[in-house]
Formats: sequence, structure tokens, C-alpha cells
Amino acid sequence: AGKLAKGKFLYEVTLTDEAVKFGFDRSDISAEAKAALDAFAAKVAGENKNVYVEIQGHTDNIGSPEYNLTLGQARAEAVMRHLAMQHSFPLHRMSVISYGSAKPIADNAARQGRANNRRVTLVVLM
Repeated sequence: AGKLAKGKFLYEVTLTDEAVKFGFDRSDISAEAKAALDAFAAKVAGENKNVYVEIQGHTDNIGSPEYNLTLGQARAEAVMRHLAMQHSFPLHRMSVISYGSAKPIADNAARQGRANNRRVTLVVLM
């Protein structure tokens, strides 16, 4: 797990729409998620501010806590790689942290809830 970023909170973007959630036990980014990341990158570039992006990886509660921390980290790192390679985001302006299954936004008892919890949140700080 990474370190929590510090700075003035500007806004956050969560990749949780039906099309951009991560598949069960997957960390690869779908075409829909790439499109959402491309829109995010355009928004940040258009603001022309020196921002810092904390990329938070999350999972559902299936699997051990250790495994979920690793999977959440892999999801966050996949997003960071996309932003760095496709949009030239400087690596020193991004960090990744995994919360695994520790911060659910939906009920893990239901299939849809678990799907909602498989997500990445981008927190933009200044």
C-alpha cells in the first residue's frame, strides 16, 4: 500500500459506472474505463493547474484481505500507467494506494454491490 497524499482537495472521480467497473479478480482497464480516464485527463489538462492525483484501488470482499490489497494496488497501478503512458501525466504527480475491501460503497452481500465496490477513485489535490 502507498502513502496517503496530502494537499488541498479539489475533487474526485470514481470509476464506478456500469461500464467501467473492474471485473471480478481483474485489474485490466476496459475500453469504457479508458474513455473515462481520457475524459478525466482532458479535464485536468484543461484546468492547467499543477495538481496531484491520488489513485485509490478498491475491491469487493471476496478473497483474503492480503489478496484484496494486492488486487486493489494492481487496479490503481493500471490506471496510473494509462495516465502516464497515454496522457504524459508526470509520475511524480501521482501516487497509488490500495484499500482492498476496507472501504465499500455498497453492500458486499449482493452481486451488484460487489460490482460497485470493484473500483478506482482518483482524488485530485492541489
